[in-house]
Amino acid sequence: MDTPGSAHGAYPFSALVGMDDLRLALVLNAVSPAVGGVLVRGEKGTAKSTAVRALSALLPPVRTVPGCRFSCDPQRPDPQCPDGPHTVPEAEERAARMVELPVGASEDRLVGALDIERALAEGVKAFEPGLLAEAHRGVLYVDEVNLLHDHLVDLLLDAAAMGASHVEREGVSVRHEAKFLLVGTMNPEEGELRPQLLDRFGLTVEVRASRETAERVEVVRRRLAYDEDPGGFAARWSAGEQELRERIALARELLPQVRLGDGALHRIAAVCAAFEVDGMRADLVMARTATALAAWAGRTDVAAEDVRQAALLALPHRRRRNPFDAPGLDEDKLDEVLDEAGAEAPDDGPEDDGPGGGAEPPAEPPQEEAAQDDTGAEPPELPQQPTGESESAPRQEAPEQEAPAEQPEAEAEPADGEHSDEGTPATPGVGGEQQPAPVAAPFRARTLTVPGLGEGAAGRRSRARTAHGRTTGARRPRGALGRLHLSATVLAAAPHQQARGRSGPGLLVRGDDLREAVREGREGNLVLFAVDASGSMAARKRMSAVKGAVLSLLLDAYQRRDKVGMVTFRGSDAEVALPPTSSVDTAAARLESLPTGGRTPLAAGLLRARDVLRVERMRDPSRRPLLVAVTDGRATGGPEPVERARRAGGLLAADGVASVVVDCEAGPVRLGLAGELAHALGGEAVTLDELREDTVTELVRTATTSTRRAA
Repeated sequence: MDTPGSAHGAYPFSALVGMDDLRLALVLNAVSPAVGGVLVRGEKGTAKSTAVRALSALLPPVRTVPGCRFSCDPQRPDPQCPDGPHTVPEAEERAARMVELPVGASEDRLVGALDIERALAEGVKAFEPGLLAEAHRGVLYVDEVNLLHDHLVDLLLDAAAMGASHVEREGVSVRHEAKFLLVGTMNPEEGELRPQLLDRFGLTVEVRASRETAERVEVVRRRLAYDEDPGGFAARWSAGEQELRERIALARELLPQVRLGDGALHRIAAVCAAFEVDGMRADLVMARTATALAAWAGRTDVAAEDVRQAALLALPHRRRRNPFDAPGLDEDKLDEVLDEAGAEAPDDGPEDDGPGGGAEPPAEPPQEEAAQDDTGAEPPELPQQPTGESESAPRQEAPEQEAPAEQPEAEAEPADGEHSDEGTPATPGVGGEQQPAPVAAPFRARTLTVPGLGEGAAGRRSRARTAHGRTTGARRPRGALGRLHLSATVLAAAPHQQARGRSGPGLLVRGDDLREAVREGREGNLVLFAVDASGSMAARKRMSAVKGAVLSLLLDAYQRRDKVGMVTFRGSDAEVALPPTSSVDTAAARLESLPTGGRTPLAAGLLRARDVLRVERMRDPSRRPLLVAVTDGRATGGPEPVERARRAGGLLAADGVASVVVDCEAGPVRLGLAGELAHALGGEAVTLDELREDTVTELVRTATTSTRRAA
C-alpha cells in the first residue's frame, strides 16, 4: 500500500491500519506546524508515502491574498513578496498544498527560475516561482530524502533555517517567504541522511511491516477494496476523515491555552542532557511536541507522559551516535531519567498527577472493531493518549566501541590455513574456521581519491564537473541553460553588435551568445573493498586492526556520499560479500561477521572485483570506481598464484581502475608483496599506520603508462 493511486486521490488517513507512532507524529504536526516536520524511516512497502500523502486531506484550509503566487497571508503579507506590495485587504480560501520534491529535481525547479534572456535584453526581473514558493504555508514532501543531491539539501537547510528563499543571479535578486512543514521518507538500506538536514526534522518515526497475521490481512483487504473502487472506498471512510479534521481544528484552537509548566520543562531539559543531544533545538522540539500532545488529548496542562512520548519522537535522530549504531532510545534509561527529574522538579499541579494529567483517556476500540473494512463501521480512531510503547524506539543501546587493538610489534606470520594469536591457538568455528575477530575502534582515515576529473553524482570525494562549485570556464549550453557565465556571454555577443544594427549604448544579446559556467566540485565514487580473509590474515589482533581500518574507510565513504561494495577471498575462491550499495551500515555489519581461514586466492579476488566493477560500469557509467585491496599480498591459492595475481592486477590497471593496496603485512620478516601488487595495479600501497594519518592527501595517482608497467 505504498502508492495511493494519484488518479483517484489519496488513500484515506483514517483507513490506515496500525502505525500509531507514524499517524500520531503526522497529526501532531498538523496540530502544531512549529513542531518542525517528520522524517519517516522504514523498509520498502510499509506505506510511508501513503500515510504522508493522506495527511494533506486533513489540513485546515489556508487564507491567501488573491492572485499571489507566493501564498501570502492577507493578515500579514510579506513586504518583500515579488508579487507585492499587497494593499487590498481581500482574501481567498484554498486547500493546503502538499508539494512533492523529486529526488532528481534541479535547483531552478526548487527555488524558481529567472528568465535570463529577458533580464539581459529587456532588464525585466521575470521570476517563475519554484517548489519552495508553492509549498509556503503547506507541506513539502520529499520521498527518498536521503538520496537528495547535496546542493538541494543545502537550499532546503537555508530555507528551513530562515523561513525564506533567496534567488540571486548575476545581480538580479528575489526573496520570498518559504515556511513549510518538511516531511521526508527514506529507506535506511539506501544510505543515511546528512546530520545537518536530519536535525531539521522535528520528529522521526521508524516503521516496519506488522508481524501480526490479522493486521496484515486487514492491510491487504483494505488496499484491494481501495484499488477496486477508490471513490466508494473514500466515501465509506468520509465520516472518519471529517472527525479527524474537526479534532485537529479543535486541538489547534486549544493549543495556545496549553500550559507548559516548570516541572515539564525540567523533565525535558534532564532528558536532553542525559542523552547528550547537541544544541537546544531538541529541547524546543520536545516542548512543542509535548504541548501539541496535550492539545490533541484535549487537555490544557502538559503531563509527564506527554514529555516521555515527545522524547521518543524527537530524540532518536538527535542523540549522539556513530553512523552504524542502531537508531532509537533506551526506554529503560528514559524512564529512569524521567523518574529522577520528576522527583527533583517543582510541583506543577495537575500535570504531575499521572499520565493523563488527572483525566482518564478514552479507551481504544477493540481490535475486532478497529479492523473493520468497508462495511460501514466506524473507522479506527487515533489513540488520544500514547501507550508508552513505540516501535520506533527499540529497547537497545548503541553497542560500546572496543578499545583500538594495538598493532603487534613482532608478530610471527602464520601460514595459510593456520590460526594463531601470538602463539595462542584461536578458537575454531564450524568447519575449522576461526571465529570472526572483533572490530577495532575506527579512526580518522586519510582521504583516498580517484585521479582526473569526473562527471559523476554529487559527493565529497574526487574532483568532478558539477552544477555547483568554483567556476573554471564557460561553454555553450547543452540543453536548458544552467548557471549563466555573464562575462563570456558579453564577449560572445560584443563582436556582432554592428551586424545586428546596434549603434547606441547597450548590448543586444541573442540565444546563440549565451554561455553557461563550467564548474568544478566533488563527486561520489564507488569504493569497492577486496578484503583478504585467508589464514595468513587470521591472527586475531591483526584481523581486528584490519577490520578497524576498513570500518574507518567505510565511515569516510559514508561522509563522502559514496557507494560501497565488498569482495572477500579465502580458501579456493572469492565471493561478493556485499553488492555495491549506498548503505554503508550494511557493509559494516558484513565486515563484523567476516570469517577467516584457508589459503589466499588473490587472483580470484581481483578478478571477482573486476567483474563487479564491469557490471556497475554498465549500470552507472559516470560513477568512477576506487578499488581498495586489503591484503598482505601473499598469493597461495591455485596454480602459479603470484603470476596470476600479477596478471589480474594488470587487467584492472588496463581498465583504468584507480586502486590502493592497504598493506597488512606484519612481523620481523617482510616480503613486500603488497607493494608489488600495488605496482601491478598501477596504484599505491599504504600501511595501516599510514592510513591513520589525519592529513588530507591524494594517495591515488594517475595510472602508470605501459612503459612503467613493463618496467
